[in-house]
Amino acid sequence: MGAITSNNVASAIVKLVAVDALPVLIGNLIMGNLVNRDYEPVLANAGDTVNIPIPPTMVANNIAEGGTVQTQNPSLGNAQIVLNSHVEATFQIPDVTKVLAVPDLLKIYMQPAVAAIAQRIESDLLALYAGFTFNGPLGTPGVAITEAVVDAAETALFLAKAPPLEEKYMVVDAATYSAWRQIPRFSEFQNSGEAGLRAIVDGTIGKVKDFFVFRSQFVPKTGTAPVNTHNLAFTKNAMGLVVRRLPQPLPGTGAIAEYAELGNFGMRVVMSYQPNTLAQQFTVDVLYGCGVLRNALGVQVNT
Repeated sequence: MGAITSNNVASAIVKLVAVDALPVLIGNLIMGNLVNRDYEPVLANAGDTVNIPIPPTMVANNIAEGGTVQTQNPSLGNAQIVLNSHVEATFQIPDVTKVLAVPDLLKIYMQPAVAAIAQRIESDLLALYAGFTFNGPLGTPGVAITEAVVDAAETALFLAKAPPLEEKYMVVDAATYSAWRQIPRFSEFQNSGEAGLRAIVDGTIGKVKDFFVFRSQFVPKTGTAPVNTHNLAFTKNAMGLVVRRLPQPLPGTGAIAEYAELGNFGMRVVMSYQPNTLAQQFTVDVLYGCGVLRNALGVQVNT
């Protein structure tokens, strides 16, 4: 059994913080859990570019008896996502030993910091709405969502050849979600059965016209009188979120870092001592980038 040293204790504290960081982050994400995530546990620097291949379009050739095959030269598409967002949330704990004695105390410090990072990722993903230009915007600014608009959004993705087995999502703001729940055909048991009952009792819309419906507090709004709310209908491969592992601090600088990784998400937790405040400082940071991958697989739904 190894001896207990200050280095061991310090490393254990950082690991304890890192373990609690990821579940809080993922629990606060909506868009981050819906889009395509390309993550590899490799080091990267801010400004690096990740190239994501896009399958080419090919056609089927009807070969007649005695005929020859028709050779195609498909061009592999490429979507570039720049790792241009290095976000952090930092807090200090005066008596870090209390964290080990009272684990719930750690969550009090950790949750607001990680939630702030999740909100930043959420906002950046929803801000990609302007990049979806293949399908024309649906709905009218300042006008509540209607069944016809929802139907048109699903039709637009169908005509854009969205894969039938690929789940479709619609993320809307609170007002649009509320208006949606009040559409009679979607919110009454006699019209929608169990789904309508859930909309009334639980307040959840669930799945409507092949869309899984979610609400977010960070749906962008532009303009004035009327305000244009840019809700978004899309499939998983419409957008990409790339997260990369940040490097360890330089040895001898007095900082200890651990990585928190879960699924396709990764973040770094750094602990250092601040002599000016006589406290341990924790920094939770993430390096990521997001962008449009398949323009045709997303459509703006304005309200």
